[in-house]
Amino acid sequence: MKKYFITGLVILLPVAVTVAIVVFLMNFLTKPFMGLVMKLLSHTDVKNIGFLIFSPEQVLRYGSQIIILIALFLITLAIGFIGRLFIVKAFFRLSDKILHKIPLVNKVYKTTQDIIKTLFVTDKGSFKQVVMVPFPNKDTYCLGLVSRKSPSTCEKAANFSMTSVFIPTTPNPTTGFLLMFKKEDLIFLDMKTEDAIKYIVSCGVILPENKKIEGEKEI
Repeated sequence: MKKYFITGLVILLPVAVTVAIVVFLMNFLTKPFMGLVMKLLSHTDVKNIGFLIFSPEQVLRYGSQIIILIALFLITLAIGFIGRLFIVKAFFRLSDKILHKIPLVNKVYKTTQDIIKTLFVTDKGSFKQVVMVPFPNKDTYCLGLVSRKSPSTCEKAANFSMTSVFIPTTPNPTTGFLLMFKKEDLIFLDMKTEDAIKYIVSCGVILPENKKIEGEKEI
């Protein structure tokens, strides 16, 4: 019974987490436009159409979300294509300078811009190294991802060098803790980031190593 339950958990948990994350992202991206799109679709015959187990109201809502996601994808694609044109690049550079000079807006804009560049554009190796760190106390360990060297202000205040480490939470790795450790407190692992995330999301069920240890009993 225990073996069957764990097997079912291994199958269902990744699916449940994936669905939860996808639903969260869909709602986050479509919420600002839902009112407008649903109002436009309510003037069509869609508001009276049901589909399988979905009521007309559900069809209207989910249909609006699908339309918004498709529109956002096409708009993003178009902006990326246009952004590569020389004239438009000059326009975007001018817009960038203007946004950097607007009080309050420049703080949010610059912070967001730096984060996006760090994660998707630069190749500085952020979140590429997996480590074990003593957390939440010195007798227990968590898997973490090295982000980069800690801010110099923090190092000067502590009077020693530190490394910033992001510790994802289980089973949702999009949230977590950002902690600073002495380098000698970190245990560097020969593990891929993808394997570490799988291990965290699965609550430790999916092991990074595929090799079965000799003498290990099957669960």
